[in-house]
Amino acid sequence: MMEKEAKIYVAGHRGMVGSAIVRELRRQGYENIVTRTHSQLDLCCQSSVEQFFRDERPDYVFLAAAKVGGIEANRTAPADFMWQNMMLEMNVIHSAWQNGCKKLEFLGSSCIYPRMAPQPMHEDCLLTGALESTNEAYALAKISGLRYCQYLNRQYGTNYISVMPTNLYGPCDNYHPTHSHVLPAMIRRFHEAKQSGAPSVTCWGDGSALREFLFVDDLANLCVFLMNHYDGIETVNAGTGKELTIRQLAEIVARVVGYEGEILWDSSKPNGTPRKLLDVSRAKALGWSYSTELEDGIAIAYHDFLSNPIRAER
Repeated sequence: MMEKEAKIYVAGHRGMVGSAIVRELRRQGYENIVTRTHSQLDLCCQSSVEQFFRDERPDYVFLAAAKVGGIEANRTAPADFMWQNMMLEMNVIHSAWQNGCKKLEFLGSSCIYPRMAPQPMHEDCLLTGALESTNEAYALAKISGLRYCQYLNRQYGTNYISVMPTNLYGPCDNYHPTHSHVLPAMIRRFHEAKQSGAPSVTCWGDGSALREFLFVDDLANLCVFLMNHYDGIETVNAGTGKELTIRQLAEIVARVVGYEGEILWDSSKPNGTPRKLLDVSRAKALGWSYSTELEDGIAIAYHDFLSNPIRAER
């Protein structure tokens, strides 16, 4: 268990996942939380990260910092995605180990699993097949971070755990028109169509791809739960165990936003992985399950979009 007075570093606290973890920690009574903005600490700079850990010596670390983006961003800038994610995660994990961090939690992504993995995807299917090409660089970086944590545990007896979330959404998401993930991109697109009175909205692909979505505050709850109750070397999947088609997702988002026009599909654009559902039996066996249903969570996310004009406009 993390002591209430323990010093806890949340890397990436301004992002969707990191900010949710900070909210959850404070909700549970943890107040000694250390954060740094990118301008204060560049996690890709090894010497800066080493100095930070020497100075602060956090007891616990949640590594939620990452360069993330949707299909198009990953396709057009794979070198950037691989380099930045590899550098920041290796710097943080290595410096945590060097400075006696009691426990670290690494946040990965379900894209680490093979493109055609058996569904639902169990943690053991890692590295059993080819990755989805559209986000291979990001997946390789995340796999490396996960494996480095496991190698440190085996070689040096550290207690570093890894969590692999499914597709996430919620407050503090990125609503960029071309560099966001599918759900926030839909929120923005349907909202703008509603505002302009557009008769139709065109979505990428044919809508057949199957996806699972987890509300980010549910993930944060799991992250703190695992930090307090899980010491295993194996990865833990984070999801709902439920899936729907992208076409169904679009219909839900349109309903929440209040858009009543036609939804069209551009099949010349990629669908991505045909199906991506996580096996969440390990998390359930530990005593955890999600609490936010998809439509309720999308309503919260849409309210966040509307109440944060900077994110809405960028």
